[in-house]
Amino acid sequence: MAVNDTIADMLTRIRNANLARHQTTEVPSTKMTRNIARVLLEEGFITDFSEAGEGIKRNLVISLKYKGKNRQPIINQLQRVSKPGLRVYSNCRELPRVLGGIGVAIISTSSGIMTDRDARRQGVGGEVLCYVW
Repeated sequence: MAVNDTIADMLTRIRNANLARHQTTEVPSTKMTRNIARVLLEEGFITDFSEAGEGIKRNLVISLKYKGKNRQPIINQLQRVSKPGLRVYSNCRELPRVLGGIGVAIISTSSGIMTDRDARRQGVGGEVLCYVW
C-alpha cells in the first residue's frame, strides 16, 4: 500500500509498537525516515536502527528503548506538526521548545534534519516535522 505521508506513517508505527511493547518495528526506508531515525538515535529515544531488504522493498528496522522492569517506553508521545496539507515553518528565533526543553522538535532545515537545539545553535530555521517526548 502506498503511503502519502511517510513521516506520519513512521511515527504511527513507532507509537503502536511502543504501546504493544514490541522490541522492534519496521518502517519503509526513505531518506527522510532514515534521517529522523538518526536524530531519534542521537537523542536517545531508540537503541538502534538498520536497513533490511533491497530495492523498493527496503525497510528500516527500528529497535525501541524501554526503561525499568515494567518496560516503560522512553518515547511518551510522538506528534506530527507539519502535514502535507498544512506545512509549518519557523525561523531560528521562533523555533518551538517542546515541554520547556525536555522534549525535542525535529526540524527539516537547509543543513539537513536536526533537533530544535541544533538548529538554534546553527542559526537556521525550517519545517517543523514533529515533536517527540
